[in-house]
Amino acid sequence: MSRPLRIEYKDAWYHTINRGRNRAVIFHDKYDYQMFVELLKETSEMWNFHISAYCLMPNHYHLLIQTPDANLSRGMRHINGLYTQRYNRRHGCDGPLFKGRYKSVLVGGDGYLLQALRYIHKNPVKAGIVDAPAKYTWSSHKGYLSAAEKWNWLYKTTLLSMLSPNRKNWLKMYKNFMRDKSDGFYSEIIERKRWPACYGIPEFVDWIKGSYYARKIDDDIPQSKELAPDETLIIKCVCECYKVSNDTLMKSKRGEFNEPRNVAIYLFRTLRHDSLKIIGESFNIIKYYTVSSVISRLKQLLKKDNIIKKRIEFVKDLINKYQEQT
Repeated sequence: MSRPLRIEYKDAWYHTINRGRNRAVIFHDKYDYQMFVELLKETSEMWNFHISAYCLMPNHYHLLIQTPDANLSRGMRHINGLYTQRYNRRHGCDGPLFKGRYKSVLVGGDGYLLQALRYIHKNPVKAGIVDAPAKYTWSSHKGYLSAAEKWNWLYKTTLLSMLSPNRKNWLKMYKNFMRDKSDGFYSEIIERKRWPACYGIPEFVDWIKGSYYARKIDDDIPQSKELAPDETLIIKCVCECYKVSNDTLMKSKRGEFNEPRNVAIYLFRTLRHDSLKIIGESFNIIKYYTVSSVISRLKQLLKKDNIIKKRIEFVKDLINKYQEQT
């Protein structure tokens, strides 16, 4: 079975989980747990991860994360890779520690994010380890009950404000929220063997389905995909930046450097992750290796030409501006 594609975009929320190989223990003592928590703090700074909740169980962990920089895969690779290294060094072993890549589900809508928060913090109770979340040391539940400085790294303000707009009510509202034994359909979703790509309000699910560009892609494109701008939007923004017409953008003369056209081709590849074949069809290029050559040359040019780099950033800003308006 093929791996599910990772949908990544700015400010996305994810519930992630990873388990030890063959469900083996990955946290043996308090030093292992502390080592992982320190790694979470490190990752929150290094990768700008907004870690809003965590629960470390003996053979698996849960995280609730927001990614302002659309970098879930890179940050999770950092967490899993470094913890494995440090664990192996400490315990005198080698080889993979985790079952494989982490599992993740996009979560959308305040109510659904709060369900995820409660599910994560109640995980030790559900497993029969403790009879109340406050009695479990290795979760972020106590961070929601405390104003101590040591919890400042935990990104909890956004979720608490979903419970009440008044900061003075947060503690009371959170305690009441955690006493509620219902978790909607969240347990049913999370305890499935195969997670859905996203879970949330219908508008969110429809938005993901409509915005995510799911075509068969070349093997050399990473499996982590961002929400892709429409082809016509990229062309429109490139034309606007360079003050050229669509016809000029689409024309290609042998031996002539058409910067707007080349930039559009480059953005089709980097923003949409289209295959070389698809890009060739979009720009009337017969041979796919010609597309590859255009992209490679532009990448090299970007290393030394700040003017083109600024123009591309301008085009990207235009794209984001138009996407925010829709």
